[in-house]
Amino acid sequence: MRWTIARTGIWFFCMLLGSPRALAGELRIGAAAVVITPAVGAPMAGYYVPRAMEGAHDDLYAKALVLEQDGVKAALVSCDLLTLPRSVVEQARKIIETATGIPAARVMIGATHCHTGPLLTIGSSRDPAEGPDREKSGQYTQSLPDLIAQAVKLADGKLEAANAFAGQGHEEHLSFNRRYFMKDGTVAWNAGKLNPNIIKPAGPIDPEVPVVYFESPDHKPLATYVNFAMHLDTVGGKQASADYPATLAALLGKLKGESMVTIYTTGACGDINHIDVSRREKQQGPQEAARIGTILAGEVLKTYARMEPVASGALWTRSRIVKLALPDISHEDLASARRTAVKFGKDAPTFLQRVNAFKVIDVAARDGKPLEVEVQVIALGDDVAFVSMPGELFVELGLAIKKASPFKHTILAELANGSIGYIPTRQAYEQGNYEPISARCAAGSGEILVTTAIEMLEELKLPEGRRK
Repeated sequence: MRWTIARTGIWFFCMLLGSPRALAGELRIGAAAVVITPAVGAPMAGYYVPRAMEGAHDDLYAKALVLEQDGVKAALVSCDLLTLPRSVVEQARKIIETATGIPAARVMIGATHCHTGPLLTIGSSRDPAEGPDREKSGQYTQSLPDLIAQAVKLADGKLEAANAFAGQGHEEHLSFNRRYFMKDGTVAWNAGKLNPNIIKPAGPIDPEVPVVYFESPDHKPLATYVNFAMHLDTVGGKQASADYPATLAALLGKLKGESMVTIYTTGACGDINHIDVSRREKQQGPQEAARIGTILAGEVLKTYARMEPVASGALWTRSRIVKLALPDISHEDLASARRTAVKFGKDAPTFLQRVNAFKVIDVAARDGKPLEVEVQVIALGDDVAFVSMPGELFVELGLAIKKASPFKHTILAELANGSIGYIPTRQAYEQGNYEPISARCAAGSGEILVTTAIEMLEELKLPEGRRK
Protein backbone atom coordinates (compact mmCIF):
# COMPACT_ATOMS: atom_id res chain seq x y z
CA MET A 1 0.00 0.00 0.00
CA ARG A 2 2.82 2.41 0.90
CA TRP A 3 4.55 1.64 -2.41
CA THR A 4 1.37 2.42 -4.36
CA ILE A 5 0.94 5.75 -2.57
CA ALA A 6 4.58 6.64 -3.10
CA ARG A 7 4.46 5.78 -6.79
CA THR A 8 1.28 7.84 -7.21
CA GLY A 9 2.94 10.79 -5.51
CA ILE A 10 5.96 10.63 -7.82
CA TRP A 11 3.68 10.44 -10.86
CA PHE A 12 1.69 13.47 -9.68
CA PHE A 13 4.90 15.44 -9.01
CA CYS A 14 6.14 14.66 -12.54
CA MET A 15 2.82 15.78 -13.99
CA LEU A 16 3.17 19.10 -12.20
CA LEU A 17 6.64 19.59 -13.61
CA GLY A 18 5.46 18.75 -17.13
CA SER A 19 7.18 16.63 -19.77
CA PRO A 20 10.99 16.47 -19.82
CA ARG A 21 12.66 19.39 -21.52
CA ALA A 22 14.12 18.82 -24.95
CA LEU A 23 17.85 18.33 -25.08
CA ALA A 24 20.01 20.73 -27.08
CA GLY A 25 19.95 19.74 -30.73
CA GLU A 26 17.22 17.16 -30.15
CA LEU A 27 14.47 16.88 -32.77
CA ARG A 28 10.98 16.49 -31.38
CA ILE A 29 7.86 15.84 -33.45
CA GLY A 30 4.17 15.37 -32.95
CA ALA A 31 1.55 14.25 -35.44
CA ALA A 32 -2.25 14.22 -35.38
CA ALA A 33 -5.29 13.86 -37.60
CA VAL A 34 -8.72 15.49 -37.25
CA VAL A 35 -11.79 14.42 -39.26
CA ILE A 36 -13.12 17.20 -41.50
CA THR A 37 -15.81 15.23 -43.38
CA PRO A 38 -18.88 17.45 -43.91
CA ALA A 39 -22.49 16.42 -43.34
CA VAL A 40 -24.57 14.64 -45.95
CA GLY A 41 -26.01 17.13 -48.43
CA ALA A 42 -22.98 19.39 -48.50
CA PRO A 43 -22.18 20.74 -51.97
CA MET A 44 -19.15 19.02 -53.51
CA ALA A 45 -16.23 20.61 -55.33
CA GLY A 46 -14.14 19.38 -58.21
CA TYR A 47 -16.15 19.90 -61.36
CA TYR A 48 -18.21 22.57 -63.08
CA VAL A 49 -21.58 20.99 -62.18
CA PRO A 50 -23.47 20.91 -58.85
CA ARG A 51 -23.23 17.74 -56.73
CA ALA A 52 -24.56 17.09 -53.23
CA MET A 53 -22.68 14.73 -50.92
CA GLU A 54 -24.61 11.49 -50.32
CA GLY A 55 -22.31 9.97 -47.71
CA ALA A 56 -18.69 9.06 -47.12
CA HIS A 57 -16.70 6.28 -48.73
CA ASP A 58 -13.87 7.24 -46.36
CA ASP A 59 -13.32 10.19 -44.08
CA LEU A 60 -11.53 13.41 -44.96
CA TYR A 61 -8.82 14.65 -42.61
CA ALA A 62 -6.69 17.60 -41.67
CA LYS A 63 -3.33 16.03 -40.76
CA ALA A 64 -0.62 17.95 -38.97
CA LEU A 65 3.07 17.38 -38.31
CA VAL A 66 4.76 19.69 -35.77
CA LEU A 67 8.56 19.85 -35.72
CA GLU A 68 10.61 21.34 -32.89
CA GLN A 69 14.34 21.76 -32.50
CA ASP A 70 16.19 24.02 -30.05
CA GLY A 71 12.98 25.87 -29.22
CA VAL A 72 12.08 26.56 -32.86
CA LYS A 73 8.80 25.09 -34.05
CA ALA A 74 7.20 24.66 -37.47
CA ALA A 75 4.07 22.90 -38.65
CA LEU A 76 3.16 21.10 -41.88
CA VAL A 77 -0.56 20.52 -42.51
CA SER A 78 -2.33 18.63 -45.28
CA CYS A 79 -6.10 18.73 -45.79
CA ASP A 80 -8.19 16.33 -47.88
CA LEU A 81 -9.76 19.16 -49.87
CA LEU A 82 -9.77 20.38 -53.46
CA THR A 83 -8.30 23.73 -52.49
CA LEU A 84 -7.89 26.14 -49.59
CA PRO A 85 -8.60 29.86 -49.89
CA ARG A 86 -5.98 32.19 -48.48
CA SER A 87 -8.47 33.55 -45.96
CA VAL A 88 -8.88 30.11 -44.34
CA VAL A 89 -5.10 29.69 -44.13
CA GLU A 90 -4.66 33.08 -42.48
CA GLN A 91 -7.43 32.47 -39.94
CA ALA A 92 -6.08 29.02 -39.08
CA ARG A 93 -2.56 30.41 -38.63
CA LYS A 94 -3.80 33.05 -36.18
CA ILE A 95 -5.55 30.42 -34.06
CA ILE A 96 -2.48 28.15 -34.22
CA GLU A 97 -0.10 30.93 -33.20
CA THR A 98 -2.27 31.87 -30.23
CA ALA A 99 -2.72 28.27 -29.09
CA THR A 100 0.77 26.89 -29.65
CA GLY A 101 3.14 29.81 -30.10
CA ILE A 102 4.14 28.60 -33.56
CA PRO A 103 4.54 31.78 -35.68
CA ALA A 104 2.20 32.02 -38.66
CA ALA A 105 5.14 32.22 -41.06
CA ARG A 106 6.28 28.78 -39.86
CA VAL A 107 2.99 27.03 -40.63
CA MET A 108 2.49 25.48 -44.07
CA ILE A 109 -1.13 24.50 -44.82
CA GLY A 110 -2.05 22.77 -48.05
CA ALA A 111 -4.82 20.89 -49.83
CA THR A 112 -4.35 17.51 -51.51
CA HIS A 113 -6.69 18.52 -54.37
CA CYS A 114 -9.09 15.60 -53.98
CA HIS A 115 -12.18 16.01 -56.18
CA THR A 116 -14.51 14.25 -53.74
CA GLY A 117 -14.57 16.79 -50.95
CA PRO A 118 -16.78 19.75 -49.99
CA LEU A 119 -17.18 22.95 -51.95
CA LEU A 120 -15.66 25.90 -50.12
CA THR A 121 -16.72 29.50 -50.47
CA ILE A 122 -13.64 30.95 -52.14
CA GLY A 123 -15.05 34.13 -53.64
CA SER A 124 -14.90 32.83 -57.21
CA SER A 125 -17.47 33.29 -59.94
CA ARG A 126 -17.63 29.48 -60.04
CA ASP A 127 -19.11 29.24 -56.52
CA PRO A 128 -22.80 29.39 -57.49
CA ALA A 129 -22.24 27.23 -60.59
CA GLU A 130 -20.81 24.33 -58.58
CA GLY A 131 -23.23 24.37 -55.68
CA PRO A 132 -26.56 26.16 -55.23
CA ASP A 133 -26.59 25.66 -51.44
CA ARG A 134 -24.07 28.39 -50.69
CA GLU A 135 -25.14 28.62 -47.03
CA LYS A 136 -23.83 25.10 -46.29
CA SER A 137 -20.61 25.85 -48.13
CA GLY A 138 -20.19 29.07 -46.18
CA GLN A 139 -20.78 27.37 -42.84
CA TYR A 140 -18.31 24.62 -43.63
CA THR A 141 -15.69 27.12 -44.81
CA GLN A 142 -16.08 29.09 -41.57
CA SER A 143 -15.55 25.92 -39.52
CA LEU A 144 -12.31 24.93 -41.25
CA PRO A 145 -9.79 27.23 -39.51
CA ASP A 146 -10.71 25.79 -36.10
CA LEU A 147 -10.53 22.21 -37.39
CA ILE A 148 -7.12 22.78 -38.96
CA ALA A 149 -5.87 24.48 -35.80
CA GLN A 150 -7.20 21.59 -33.73
CA ALA A 151 -5.00 19.17 -35.68
CA VAL A 152 -1.92 21.32 -35.05
CA LYS A 153 -2.75 21.75 -31.37
CA LEU A 154 -3.13 17.99 -30.95
CA ALA A 155 0.16 17.39 -32.76
CA ASP A 156 1.90 20.02 -30.65
CA GLY A 157 0.64 18.30 -27.51
CA LYS A 158 2.24 15.03 -28.62
CA LEU A 159 5.77 16.36 -29.10
CA GLU A 160 8.40 13.76 -28.28
CA ALA A 161 11.99 12.98 -29.17
CA ALA A 162 12.33 11.59 -32.68
CA ASN A 163 14.78 10.51 -35.32
CA ALA A 164 14.14 11.48 -38.93
CA PHE A 165 14.93 9.49 -42.06
CA ALA A 166 14.52 10.49 -45.71
CA GLY A 167 14.46 8.60 -48.96
CA GLN A 168 13.45 8.93 -52.58
CA GLY A 169 11.03 6.44 -54.08
CA HIS A 170 10.44 6.15 -57.81
CA GLU A 171 7.18 5.26 -59.55
CA GLU A 172 6.89 5.99 -63.28
CA HIS A 173 3.86 3.89 -64.23
CA LEU A 174 1.06 5.71 -62.36
CA SER A 175 1.16 9.27 -63.66
CA PHE A 176 0.80 10.70 -67.17
CA ASN A 177 1.10 14.14 -68.67
CA ARG A 178 -2.47 14.96 -69.70
CA ARG A 179 -1.51 17.41 -72.44
CA TYR A 180 -0.77 15.93 -75.87
CA PHE A 181 0.62 17.03 -79.21
CA MET A 182 -2.00 16.15 -81.83
CA LYS A 183 -1.74 15.41 -85.53
CA ASP A 184 -3.59 18.62 -86.40
CA GLY A 185 -0.83 20.69 -84.77
CA THR A 186 -2.75 21.55 -81.59
CA VAL A 187 -2.11 20.62 -77.99
CA ALA A 188 -5.04 18.74 -76.48
CA TRP A 189 -6.02 18.28 -72.85
CA ASN A 190 -7.36 14.88 -71.72
CA ALA A 191 -7.32 13.71 -75.33
CA GLY A 192 -9.18 10.46 -74.67
CA LYS A 193 -8.24 6.81 -74.51
CA LEU A 194 -6.86 5.16 -77.65
CA ASN A 195 -7.20 8.43 -79.59
CA PRO A 196 -5.46 7.77 -82.95
CA ASN A 197 -4.71 11.49 -83.36
CA ILE A 198 -2.33 11.63 -80.39
CA ILE A 199 1.32 12.00 -81.34
CA LYS A 200 2.96 12.14 -77.89
CA PRO A 201 2.68 13.82 -74.48
CA ALA A 202 3.42 17.56 -74.50
CA GLY A 203 5.47 17.34 -71.32
CA PRO A 204 7.14 15.05 -68.76
CA ILE A 205 6.01 13.55 -65.47
CA ASP A 206 7.73 13.60 -62.07
CA PRO A 207 8.21 9.97 -60.95
CA GLU A 208 9.84 10.82 -57.60
CA VAL A 209 8.11 9.71 -54.39
CA PRO A 210 9.84 11.64 -51.57
CA VAL A 211 9.38 10.04 -48.15
CA VAL A 212 10.33 11.41 -44.73
CA TYR A 213 9.87 9.03 -41.81
CA PHE A 214 9.91 9.82 -38.10
CA GLU A 215 10.27 7.36 -35.23
CA SER A 216 11.01 7.57 -31.51
CA PRO A 217 14.46 6.67 -30.16
CA ASP A 218 13.04 3.26 -29.21
CA HIS A 219 11.84 2.79 -32.83
CA LYS A 220 8.14 3.52 -32.35
CA PRO A 221 6.68 4.77 -35.68
CA LEU A 222 5.38 8.32 -35.31
CA ALA A 223 4.75 9.79 -38.77
CA THR A 224 5.42 9.31 -42.46
CA TYR A 225 5.34 12.23 -44.90
CA VAL A 226 4.74 11.18 -48.53
CA ASN A 227 4.64 13.37 -51.65
CA PHE A 228 3.76 12.56 -55.26
CA ALA A 229 2.96 14.66 -58.34
CA MET A 230 -0.42 13.48 -59.64
CA HIS A 231 -3.96 14.84 -59.67
CA LEU A 232 -6.33 13.35 -57.08
CA ASP A 233 -9.32 12.67 -59.31
CA THR A 234 -9.73 8.89 -59.39
CA VAL A 235 -12.88 8.25 -57.34
CA GLY A 236 -15.63 10.49 -58.74
CA GLY A 237 -19.26 10.15 -57.67
CA LYS A 238 -21.10 11.75 -54.78
CA GLN A 239 -19.43 10.25 -51.73
CA ALA A 240 -16.73 11.96 -49.75
CA SER A 241 -13.31 10.38 -50.20
CA ALA A 242 -9.69 11.36 -49.64
CA ASP A 243 -8.96 9.43 -52.86
CA TYR A 244 -5.85 7.25 -53.16
CA PRO A 245 -4.04 8.76 -50.12
CA ALA A 246 -6.72 7.05 -47.98
CA THR A 247 -5.55 3.64 -49.19
CA LEU A 248 -1.92 4.68 -48.84
CA ALA A 249 -2.43 5.70 -45.19
CA ALA A 250 -4.46 2.60 -44.35
CA LEU A 251 -1.85 0.21 -45.72
CA LEU A 252 1.09 1.97 -44.09
CA GLY A 253 -0.88 2.00 -40.84
CA LYS A 254 -1.35 -1.77 -41.01
CA LEU A 255 2.40 -2.23 -41.30
CA LYS A 256 3.65 0.45 -38.92
CA GLY A 257 0.73 0.65 -36.49
CA GLU A 258 -2.51 2.60 -36.46
CA SER A 259 -1.02 5.29 -34.23
CA MET A 260 1.37 6.39 -36.99
CA VAL A 261 0.07 9.37 -38.97
CA THR A 262 0.62 9.34 -42.73
CA ILE A 263 0.66 12.83 -44.20
CA TYR A 264 0.29 13.09 -47.97
CA THR A 265 0.93 16.19 -50.04
CA THR A 266 0.58 16.69 -53.77
CA GLY A 267 3.58 17.66 -55.88
CA ALA A 268 3.59 19.86 -59.00
CA CYS A 269 0.89 18.20 -61.09
CA GLY A 270 -1.08 20.94 -62.84
CA ASP A 271 -0.68 18.97 -66.08
CA ILE A 272 -0.42 15.45 -64.63
CA ASN A 273 -3.13 12.84 -64.00
CA HIS A 274 -3.58 9.06 -63.74
CA ILE A 275 -5.17 8.43 -67.16
CA ASP A 276 -3.22 6.05 -69.40
CA VAL A 277 -4.52 6.82 -72.89
CA SER A 278 -2.89 3.66 -74.27
CA ARG A 279 -5.28 1.47 -72.26
CA ARG A 280 -8.97 0.93 -72.98
CA GLU A 281 -9.93 0.13 -69.39
CA LYS A 282 -11.98 2.65 -67.40
CA GLN A 283 -9.90 4.35 -64.72
CA GLN A 284 -12.38 5.81 -62.26
CA GLY A 285 -13.98 4.72 -59.04
CA PRO A 286 -12.94 3.54 -55.56
CA GLN A 287 -11.18 0.53 -57.06
CA GLU A 288 -8.90 2.79 -59.10
CA ALA A 289 -8.07 4.82 -56.01
CA ALA A 290 -7.29 1.60 -54.16
CA ARG A 291 -5.06 0.39 -57.00
CA ILE A 292 -3.03 3.60 -57.05
CA GLY A 293 -2.83 3.86 -53.27
CA THR A 294 -1.63 0.25 -53.04
CA ILE A 295 1.13 0.78 -55.61
CA LEU A 296 2.28 3.96 -53.87
CA ALA A 297 2.25 2.19 -50.51
CA GLY A 298 4.43 -0.54 -52.01
CA GLU A 299 6.94 2.06 -53.19
CA VAL A 300 6.99 3.70 -49.76
CA LEU A 301 7.64 0.30 -48.17
CA LYS A 302 10.58 -0.24 -50.49
CA THR A 303 11.83 3.26 -49.70
CA TYR A 304 11.71 2.60 -45.95
CA ALA A 305 14.39 -0.06 -46.46
CA ARG A 306 16.83 2.32 -48.14
CA MET A 307 16.29 5.51 -46.17
CA GLU A 308 19.14 7.43 -44.63
CA PRO A 309 19.13 9.37 -41.36
CA VAL A 310 18.49 13.09 -41.76
CA ALA A 311 21.64 14.87 -40.64
CA SER A 312 21.12 16.76 -37.41
CA GLY A 313 20.69 20.47 -37.85
CA ALA A 314 18.47 23.37 -36.92
CA LEU A 315 14.97 24.08 -38.20
CA TRP A 316 14.93 26.99 -40.66
CA THR A 317 11.98 28.78 -42.27
CA ARG A 318 11.44 31.44 -44.92
CA SER A 319 8.27 33.07 -46.25
CA ARG A 320 8.00 35.58 -49.06
CA ILE A 321 5.05 37.36 -50.69
CA VAL A 322 5.26 37.56 -54.48
CA LYS A 323 3.16 39.79 -56.73
CA LEU A 324 1.95 38.20 -59.97
CA ALA A 325 0.43 40.05 -62.89
CA LEU A 326 -3.05 39.28 -64.19
CA PRO A 327 -3.91 38.10 -67.71
CA ASP A 328 -4.90 40.86 -70.13
CA ILE A 329 -8.67 41.19 -70.65
CA SER A 330 -10.75 43.82 -72.41
CA HIS A 331 -14.16 45.37 -71.72
CA GLU A 332 -15.48 43.28 -74.61
CA ASP A 333 -14.07 40.12 -72.98
CA LEU A 334 -15.87 40.92 -69.73
CA ALA A 335 -19.21 41.67 -71.41
CA SER A 336 -19.02 38.41 -73.34
CA ALA A 337 -18.02 36.45 -70.23
CA ARG A 338 -20.98 37.72 -68.25
CA ARG A 339 -23.35 36.62 -71.00
CA THR A 340 -21.64 33.25 -71.34
CA ALA A 341 -21.63 32.40 -67.62
CA VAL A 342 -25.44 32.49 -67.36
CA LYS A 343 -26.31 30.54 -70.52
CA PHE A 344 -27.86 27.10 -70.12
CA GLY A 345 -29.92 24.65 -72.16
CA LYS A 346 -29.57 24.66 -75.94
CA ASP A 347 -27.65 27.96 -75.78
CA ALA A 348 -25.16 26.64 -73.22
CA PRO A 349 -21.53 27.45 -74.02
CA THR A 350 -18.86 24.80 -74.55
CA PHE A 351 -16.83 23.68 -71.56
CA LEU A 352 -13.83 25.83 -72.49
CA GLN A 353 -16.05 28.85 -73.16
CA ARG A 354 -17.49 28.53 -69.67
CA VAL A 355 -14.01 28.07 -68.16
CA ASN A 356 -12.81 31.23 -69.89
CA ALA A 357 -15.90 33.17 -68.80
CA PHE A 358 -15.32 32.38 -65.12
CA LYS A 359 -11.64 33.30 -65.46
CA VAL A 360 -12.41 36.66 -67.11
CA ILE A 361 -15.00 37.57 -64.47
CA ASP A 362 -12.62 36.71 -61.62
CA VAL A 363 -9.73 38.65 -63.17
CA ALA A 364 -11.93 41.68 -63.81
CA ALA A 365 -13.08 41.63 -60.19
CA ARG A 366 -9.50 42.37 -59.10
CA ASP A 367 -9.66 45.70 -60.94
CA GLY A 368 -6.03 45.44 -62.04
CA LYS A 369 -4.67 44.55 -58.58
CA PRO A 370 -1.94 41.88 -58.93
CA LEU A 371 -2.19 38.58 -57.16
CA GLU A 372 -0.24 38.46 -53.92
CA VAL A 373 0.85 34.91 -53.16
CA GLU A 374 3.17 33.25 -50.67
CA VAL A 375 6.17 31.05 -51.31
CA GLN A 376 7.40 29.31 -48.17
CA VAL A 377 10.35 27.06 -47.34
CA ILE A 378 10.74 24.96 -44.18
CA ALA A 379 14.12 23.26 -43.96
CA LEU A 380 15.05 20.45 -41.59
CA GLY A 381 18.81 20.79 -41.21
CA ASP A 382 20.87 20.59 -44.37
CA ASP A 383 19.09 17.60 -45.91
CA VAL A 384 15.34 18.20 -46.25
CA ALA A 385 13.43 21.24 -47.51
CA PHE A 386 9.65 21.57 -47.87
CA VAL A 387 8.52 24.17 -50.43
CA SER A 388 4.99 25.54 -50.81
CA MET A 389 3.39 26.68 -54.06
CA PRO A 390 0.09 28.62 -54.15
CA GLY A 391 -1.71 26.78 -56.96
CA GLU A 392 -1.66 23.93 -59.46
CA LEU A 393 1.90 24.18 -60.69
CA PHE A 394 2.91 22.56 -63.98
CA VAL A 395 5.29 19.66 -63.50
CA GLU A 396 8.12 21.28 -65.50
CA LEU A 397 8.20 24.12 -62.97
CA GLY A 398 8.37 21.75 -60.03
CA LEU A 399 11.16 19.77 -61.67
CA ALA A 400 13.11 23.00 -62.20
CA ILE A 401 12.93 23.82 -58.48
CA LYS A 402 14.08 20.34 -57.48
CA LYS A 403 16.94 20.34 -59.98
CA ALA A 404 18.30 23.68 -58.78
CA SER A 405 17.76 23.10 -55.06
CA PRO A 406 20.92 22.77 -52.95
CA PHE A 407 19.09 20.38 -50.56
CA LYS A 408 19.41 16.63 -50.97
CA HIS A 409 15.65 16.15 -50.56
CA THR A 410 13.40 18.95 -51.83
CA ILE A 411 9.68 18.31 -51.41
CA LEU A 412 7.25 20.60 -53.21
CA ALA A 413 3.67 20.85 -51.93
CA GLU A 414 1.32 22.61 -54.33
CA LEU A 415 -1.97 24.28 -53.38
CA ALA A 416 -0.38 25.35 -50.08
CA ASN A 417 -1.03 28.59 -48.17
CA GLY A 418 -3.77 29.58 -50.63
CA SER A 419 -4.60 28.91 -54.25
CA ILE A 420 -4.75 30.97 -57.43
CA GLY A 421 -5.66 28.02 -59.68
CA TYR A 422 -3.46 26.79 -62.50
CA ILE A 423 0.12 28.00 -62.86
CA PRO A 424 1.25 26.84 -66.34
CA THR A 425 4.64 27.28 -67.98
CA ARG A 426 5.11 30.20 -70.35
CA GLN A 427 5.23 27.70 -73.24
CA ALA A 428 1.87 26.21 -72.24
CA TYR A 429 0.22 29.64 -72.51
CA GLU A 430 1.33 29.72 -76.13
CA GLN A 431 -0.03 26.19 -76.72
CA GLY A 432 -3.43 26.95 -75.18
CA ASN A 433 -6.26 24.67 -73.97
CA TYR A 434 -7.81 24.14 -70.56
CA GLU A 435 -5.16 25.01 -67.96
CA PRO A 436 -3.85 28.22 -69.61
CA ILE A 437 -7.41 29.30 -70.44
CA SER A 438 -8.38 28.81 -66.79
CA ALA A 439 -5.27 30.46 -65.30
CA ARG A 440 -5.86 33.62 -63.25
CA CYS A 441 -2.19 34.62 -63.41
CA ALA A 442 -0.34 36.01 -66.43
CA ALA A 443 2.17 34.09 -68.53
CA GLY A 444 5.55 33.99 -66.84
CA SER A 445 4.10 33.77 -63.32
CA GLY A 446 5.27 30.20 -62.89
CA GLU A 447 8.81 31.07 -63.82
CA ILE A 448 8.77 33.95 -61.29
CA LEU A 449 7.70 31.54 -58.55
CA VAL A 450 10.43 29.08 -59.52
CA THR A 451 13.09 31.81 -59.30
CA THR A 452 11.75 32.92 -55.92
CA ALA A 453 11.74 29.39 -54.49
CA ILE A 454 15.28 28.69 -55.68
CA GLU A 455 16.55 31.95 -54.17
CA MET A 456 14.96 31.07 -50.82
CA LEU A 457 16.38 27.55 -50.86
CA GLU A 458 19.85 28.88 -51.60
CA GLU A 459 19.54 31.43 -48.79
CA LEU A 460 18.62 28.77 -46.26
CA LYS A 461 21.54 26.60 -47.29
CA LEU A 462 24.02 29.33 -46.39
CA PRO A 463 24.81 30.37 -42.79
CA GLU A 464 24.53 34.07 -43.62
CA GLY A 465 21.13 33.48 -45.25
CA ARG A 466 19.83 31.81 -42.08
CA ARG A 467 20.58 34.92 -40.08
CA LYS A 468 18.36 37.14 -42.19
